[in-house]
Parts: sequence; C-alpha cells; structure tokens
Amino acid sequence: MSLEALTSVTEAEKAAKDTIAAAQLQSRQILSDANKAGEAALKAAVAEAESKLSQLRDKAAEKSHTDSAALREQLEQQKEELRKKAESRLEEAAALIVERIVKN
Repeated sequence: MSLEALTSVTEAEKAAKDTIAAAQLQSRQILSDANKAGEAALKAAVAEAESKLSQLRDKAAEKSHTDSAALREQLEQQKEELRKKAESRLEEAAALIVERIVKN
C-alpha cells in the first residue's frame, strides 16, 4: 500500500473513532436529559396529585361538617316533636291515674 493510502485509511479510522465517541457522548447527554425531564415530570405529577388529594380531603371534611350539622338539626326537631307528644300524653296519663285512684 502506498503511504497516501495508509494515511487515508488511518485518517478514516480516526474520523470513525471520533464520530463514534461523539455519538456516544451525545447519546449519554440525551439519556441524561431524558432522565432529568422524566424526574421533573414525575415530581410535577406527584405535586399535582397531592394538591388534588388535599382539595378532596378539604371538600370531604366540609361536606361531612355540613351533613352532620343538618343531621343534628333534624334530630333536634325530632327530639322536640317527641317531647311535645310526651308532654301532651303526660296530662292524659295524669288524668287517667287520678281517675283510677278516684274509682278505687
């Protein structure tokens, strides 16, 4: 082989090695960037999920408080109705007791 051919082959091999090295470096950089982007996206998704969960908990607590207040009011009304019925029957019961005592 002539010196020129050997020089050409050597230069071609060096160029190929340089190209391979550059491609490997670029692929590592792309992989690193993709990992960073993936981690950032994951952190953002977790933060958004935590925020939504917090909002849902707040809404559930508020609804629970509202529902319990409504139930408490309903039970107070029922209690008052029962108390009034009992008071009206108390007079009837007292009259019945007096009547039975007088008859005996």
